[in-house]
Amino acid sequence: MSDDTVVMWDESLLAYDLGEHPLDPVRVELTVALARELGVLDRAGVRVVAPTPADESALTRVHRPDYLDAVRAAPNDPFFSGYGLNTPDNPVFDNMHESSALVAGASLAAAEMVWRGEARRAVNVAGGLHHAMAGRAAGFCVYNDPAVAIARLLDLGAERVGYVDVDVHHGDGVQEIFVDDPRVLTISLHESPLALFPGTGFPDETGGPAAKGSAVNVPLPPGTGDAGWLRAFHAVVPSVLRAFQPQILVTQCGADSHRLDPLADLRLSVDGQRASYLALRALADELCEGRWVATGGGGYALVEVVPRAWTHLLAIATGDPIAPATLTPPAWRKLARERRPERDVPLRMTDDVDPAYEPWQPTGEPDGVDRSILATRKAVFPLHGLDPYDPRD
Repeated sequence: MSDDTVVMWDESLLAYDLGEHPLDPVRVELTVALARELGVLDRAGVRVVAPTPADESALTRVHRPDYLDAVRAAPNDPFFSGYGLNTPDNPVFDNMHESSALVAGASLAAAEMVWRGEARRAVNVAGGLHHAMAGRAAGFCVYNDPAVAIARLLDLGAERVGYVDVDVHHGDGVQEIFVDDPRVLTISLHESPLALFPGTGFPDETGGPAAKGSAVNVPLPPGTGDAGWLRAFHAVVPSVLRAFQPQILVTQCGADSHRLDPLADLRLSVDGQRASYLALRALADELCEGRWVATGGGGYALVEVVPRAWTHLLAIATGDPIAPATLTPPAWRKLARERRPERDVPLRMTDDVDPAYEPWQPTGEPDGVDRSILATRKAVFPLHGLDPYDPRD
């Protein structure tokens, strides 16, 4: 296996552009620019690879053919309706099929290269469109690139694929597409579905009849910060992954769990998000011989948060983490001000937060996070032969 890390990138990925919309591709442009300025993409063993679009066979492995036809047709019909398209969340745009297929193709190629041993890790920060369903668009997502990548891994012979989603929104599309497939374990940590789109992701969603235990959901109360979020992550994710023994780890690393994100109400810092990426890399190293495919996802603090969070992700995937106190380069600050003059441009790669946490214990006076942890563990741990009350599990 090669020790290289592949970064899927070409400016053509910015064509996934929904117009005047929260999902602004400038966040991806500024991420890549920041990573370049900090030398992350010039490291030894890093290959920047331009993607090609996912073809019909790859897309229809996940999506219905009539849905693909609708995606192609919708931009040519101003009165188009149906399939979740031409809505405030999913407005139609020129070349929608082509740009969506390119994002999917980037995650597909990333997965192929890691599985075939051409790289140990691969990252597609333009990806992570995890809400798209088999037959409809949802939540800013047209084609579900993580699901397309996972389907290709299964077709290439993978028997156990672990998927971990740390976006603030439930990874509903990926869960639904593989809900009855025991070869795919989906784990999602997200803000409570009682408070946030898409309204799914309760602890009792544990997989279909043929795949009980294949879906793991950790819904967290609004206001959860670094310490609570990391306590929940470490109380659930490592144990279930170790029981499942994935051969490859696919992650959706949405940055909208940050306290500055305008669309949700978790309270993480960039430092806490950085800690989650370190934990994911460690789990890939422990369980999958390092095989890790990481995608982006949500994140709507376009300048203040997303570029820093995903530059940390790129650094962790490609080698040494970036020290939190690192200054953002002046050239990047200038570009960020040019692109979005109304935004605050961060001066450092940190929010000056220590992302320490206390490990979960089943005793004591539980808070809302502890109650969520226990609900998830009670729902899913016995299905993996684990004790929901034993903190060692």
